[in-house]
Amino acid sequence: MTDIETALGDLVVANRILANENVVDAYGHVSVRRPDDPERFFLSCSRSPELVSREDIMEFGLDGEPSGGDDRTPYLERFIHAGVYERNPDAVAVVHSHAEEVLPYSITEEPLRPVIHSAGLMGARVPVWDIADRFGDTTLLVIDMEQGRDLAGALDEHRVVLMRGHGFTAAARSLSEVVRLSVMLPRNARILTTALRFGRVKELSEGEIARRLRMNPDGPEFWRAWEYWATRAGCAEMLEGHPNRGG
Repeated sequence: MTDIETALGDLVVANRILANENVVDAYGHVSVRRPDDPERFFLSCSRSPELVSREDIMEFGLDGEPSGGDDRTPYLERFIHAGVYERNPDAVAVVHSHAEEVLPYSITEEPLRPVIHSAGLMGARVPVWDIADRFGDTTLLVIDMEQGRDLAGALDEHRVVLMRGHGFTAAARSLSEVVRLSVMLPRNARILTTALRFGRVKELSEGEIARRLRMNPDGPEFWRAWEYWATRAGCAEMLEGHPNRGG
């Protein structure tokens, strides 16, 4: 199995996992940078993540435009991914989600903080990006590179950025890592929301977060979760022959 084949197969699995874990629904998307060409990335055509297949995957340049004359309809907000990849060469995978659990933290002064151990990947602080700050009244959708670049700037030095009244964007060092982060983020938000009803909340310390961030994004503990989620999503057969299998 080549690196390209692995990346494309994993991208299909990532779509299915995120849909099954209720991180995305009819909307939202996940992408991965092309392993042999950092100036390009893979992202499905405009289709609900639960339905994405290998044949739906398109290739894009860092300007957000399809490669090779592909005339299928792309996601309108593909510029989120293009902006992040263009600005951050260390980003290997990107997720955009409208998870409702995080939305209160995008429209209030209450910060979204990591409070459970599995959410340490989100970092100590999650900034909020408000499209209105630079672009005024919009649909709140990121529909061009100027907006994508502005959003990517808010993500600098962070793993996650909340989008006011919209959702979140996450970037990570691998596809499995960004999926894990995106699954855990809404869980952390739910627990934080509940805990705030009781009073003062103790979040993860800087040292605890640093230890999580130092973990190998392709380590066996990540593969165990990937295999579990893929099985729950009904696509375990797509892991046959995977280079990480048995890790």
